[in-house]
Amino acid sequence: MINLKVDKEQILSFLAKAAEKAAGPDSAVSILLLDKAGLLRNGASPQLPADYLQAIDGLKPDANVGTCAAAAATGDVVFTPSFYADNKWSELRHLPTSLGFVGAWSMPIKTNENKVLGTFGTYFRKQRKPSDEEIKGTELLASAAAIALEK
Repeated sequence: MINLKVDKEQILSFLAKAAEKAAGPDSAVSILLLDKAGLLRNGASPQLPADYLQAIDGLKPDANVGTCAAAAATGDVVFTPSFYADNKWSELRHLPTSLGFVGAWSMPIKTNENKVLGTFGTYFRKQRKPSDEEIKGTELLASAAAIALEK
C-alpha cells in the first residue's frame, strides 16, 4: 500500500506554484496565513527570498496597507497595478520593488462561512491587472487552500 500523506505546507506550495504558472513567468505568488494572534505569516512563497518573507512576517491585516494585509482585513480582492500609484504601499513599496516587482493583487482565502484564513498574493514585474481567467483560477486555488487549512 502506498502512503499518500501530504502535509499542509506541501499542499500550499503546490497551490502557489499552480498560481504562478497561471500568472506567467514574470510573477511570484505568496500565500500568507493568519495565525492565532491574527497576524499574517508565510504559508508558501516558492519564489520569494527569505529576507523578503522575514520583512513582511507578522503584518497585521489593515485595509490601508499593501494588498495582502488589505485583502485579509476586508475579505475582498485587492488590486495594485503599480506600487508607486497606490498609497497603501507607501511604507512597504521598497520591499517588492527591490526585487523588480511593480504591482500585485491579492485574493483572500476564506471558509464557506466567509472567515478569512489568509491570502493569495501575486506579484508582477510588469504593470498590469490579472486577467479574468487568472482571477477565476486563483478563486479555485484559494478554495482548495481553505479546504486544506480546515482539515
